[in-house]
Amino acid sequence: MSSSLSSLRNHRVHAPDDRSVQEGDVKFSPANGVWFGGMALAAILGGLATFSWAAFFVFLTATATVLLFGHSLGSHRKFIHNSFQCPKWLEYLLVYLGVQVGLAGPLGLMRQHELRDYAQRLPDCHPYLRHGSVWWRDAWWQLMCELRLHRMPPVEIEPSVANDPVYRWLEKTWRLQQLLPAILFYAWGGWAFVFWGVCARVTAGVGGHWVIGYFAHNHGQMNYCVEGAAVQGRNIRLTSLLTMGECWHNNHHAFPGSARLGLFAGEWDAGWWVLMVFRKIGLVWDIRLPQDLPLRPELKACESGAEGAFQPQAVPDVRVARVTARWMLKKRSTLQLTGPGALLSVRSARWLFGPDVVFLQDRREQRVNVCIDGARVEGLPACLLAMSTRPFLTRLAACCALPFANGFEAMRTALGMRHVRASRG
Repeated sequence: MSSSLSSLRNHRVHAPDDRSVQEGDVKFSPANGVWFGGMALAAILGGLATFSWAAFFVFLTATATVLLFGHSLGSHRKFIHNSFQCPKWLEYLLVYLGVQVGLAGPLGLMRQHELRDYAQRLPDCHPYLRHGSVWWRDAWWQLMCELRLHRMPPVEIEPSVANDPVYRWLEKTWRLQQLLPAILFYAWGGWAFVFWGVCARVTAGVGGHWVIGYFAHNHGQMNYCVEGAAVQGRNIRLTSLLTMGECWHNNHHAFPGSARLGLFAGEWDAGWWVLMVFRKIGLVWDIRLPQDLPLRPELKACESGAEGAFQPQAVPDVRVARVTARWMLKKRSTLQLTGPGALLSVRSARWLFGPDVVFLQDRREQRVNVCIDGARVEGLPACLLAMSTRPFLTRLAACCALPFANGFEAMRTALGMRHVRASRG
């Protein structure tokens, strides 16, 4: 039986047989419908009626905060997978911020996650659990309905978590937890801040969670394949910063217990960056990475995956980001770019990048690239580095645009063009 896989022996779900996650009905949930539908309606009507740039900034800041610290670090990497250790007060704070996303209580979210994870590792499971229907039906199912399996397998959460009084309180009151930020936002900026800081934030968090879940199981790039699994995870490059690194779902399917989700150069993982800062100041320790996890015989490198897929580079993306940021923000000497002669002439490169950039034509090169302190940066990020040698305003624009360069590279891939990730030189 498939459930005898070694990776499932210590799973929180213990199903009597594989059919228990295949047979069930999807029914409309009044609670889910009122919750998400009410938040979405309030966000649209109230948000449009009270729009201001200040309220929109509150929405962006609050959403980014709960997604990064709450959902990615608190609910997912810490609470569900326990991929790093931290003080209990920090764990409670991160999980509380995760509740603010509006998906579920911490224990309910863990049960949903574990059931879906267990089912997806088997040869087959219900379409609800693998996002296996057309997008519009899957959206209706995930946002407005609930799955009622005919034989629900037990989800055994360890007593230290299931009996924790803080988590039990958050589980009972998770929807009411939106009242405190609503009161604070109202006192700060009136109803505009409530509509944008609470209703729009919850709508974006819950709706965005479905969008990423659907595409991360149906469309995207793969480094790894899990043999015999009902569905494969996919990497959605375009959303690396929007999801705080949660978009590297193929990597997560391969190494679910890893605290780092973006494993290769160019796979930007904001949650991992924050963990590195926390480790630097002593707030987290015992961080688990792929090499710390048990071997999985069913895990294979995909033919389209990166070379050396089972030996992820230690921190190449962080290193490249750090090197480029340091280069762009300090006083520089001459910068040297190499690129194909068909793309730029020396005269056009001097006009575009200024006199402080030396452009070398090399017909063997396919893209513009630059090497800094052993780190090789290619494509649009390399061009932005060159633009950073220009006067202040151009340099500032290049600094602001650099984080979005990876999204442009993902668009190239989606259009069938050649994609080269930032890598070690």
